Amino acid sequence: MSDILSGIRVVEIAAWTFVPAAGAVLADWGADVIKIEHPETGDPQRGLISSGVVSGAGGVNHFVEQPNRGKRSVAIDTRTPDGLELLLKIVETADVFLTNLLPDSRERMGIDVDQIRARNPKIIYARGHGYGTKGELAAQGGFDLAAYWARGGIGDAYSLGDGSYPAIQRPAFGDVYGGLSIAAGIAGALLKRERTGEPSVVDVSLLNAAIWQLGPDIVGAGITGQDIPKFNLEEMPNPVASMYKTKDGRFVAFVLLQADRFWSDFCTRLGRTDLIDDARYANAAVRFGNRADCIAELRKTFESEGLAHWEQAFAGFEGVWDVMHTAHEVHSDPQAIENGYLPRATNTSGIEFALAASPVQFDETPLDLERAPEHGEHTDALLAELGFSEEEIIEFKINSVVL
Repeated sequence: MSDILSGIRVVEIAAWTFVPAAGAVLADWGADVIKIEHPETGDPQRGLISSGVVSGAGGVNHFVEQPNRGKRSVAIDTRTPDGLELLLKIVETADVFLTNLLPDSRERMGIDVDQIRARNPKIIYARGHGYGTKGELAAQGGFDLAAYWARGGIGDAYSLGDGSYPAIQRPAFGDVYGGLSIAAGIAGALLKRERTGEPSVVDVSLLNAAIWQLGPDIVGAGITGQDIPKFNLEEMPNPVASMYKTKDGRFVAFVLLQADRFWSDFCTRLGRTDLIDDARYANAAVRFGNRADCIAELRKTFESEGLAHWEQAFAGFEGVWDVMHTAHEVHSDPQAIENGYLPRATNTSGIEFALAASPVQFDETPLDLERAPEHGEHTDALLAELGFSEEEIIEFKINSVVL
């Protein structure tokens, strides 16, 4: 872990991935993130593998590990007066309160902004939403498939536009991006508090995250009055800013935005020097006018050889290009390994596995991550830190206040 946020304590009351992902990033940066879970149920994401909703293998619950690594888990029944008081005592020691609970739940539990600030006036209060703090959907929950992928326009942007079913998003696709945004907002709020002494309320919604990520399309649509045309690989405006299929079914992406600068070398490596001065393709303007024919020619050539041939042919090419990898192939990518983008952790069963590092490194130092906590693993230790005796902790357990 980094030490950038060393000494910062975060209290997290959140489930699933969106907001817990923010806590994971803060833990990556060195914060002490205390995940509050119910003594009996815990974060419902813990049960996804055992319930068969998602596949699991090798004794590692990756849906828990990825958004909860490096945290401490404290199991408290906050519905009881003693449990709520324990939570508020932890809040008194914290810098940040992080939650994805809906407004009525926060108010009913006694942990809304004013209630938390009554115990800790300087605490930063961070909330993750589906749809924002205002409007008729402010009190409605939202997973990323609905609020981010569907309503935010991401799914439509990746649809064919012909009435067929759109692509379904990958698991937690908007959640992890939204969580990173929350962490960034908290970092900014911490800086403001250091400089002015004033705490902030930080809000991030999945809908807003989608609007930001799809910004060029959405802003363009507002200016032109119509949706931005979807990419059509058969008629890309720049034939060398596209993807091509190889003989063995792999795909190679080229991003030659300064197309004329690279065209001669590109064609030479392709073994198609005849295309360099072809009147139909000799410069970007004529390639645009003849783009469908140009793409067809390039496709025919790429499909004549396998990926290994093209990797060798374009080795050392100055233009930007790369091979489309699968998620499994990323694990053996030397660039990802060398930069520490897949740090390894070991769970309580002694099983080692890779985690996806959050995408910020400080001082060129890769993250060294710890596993996610077991349910309620740190309850006793944290209560002891708060000054409770062993007898008092046992009494809390007898009364089912803590796990």
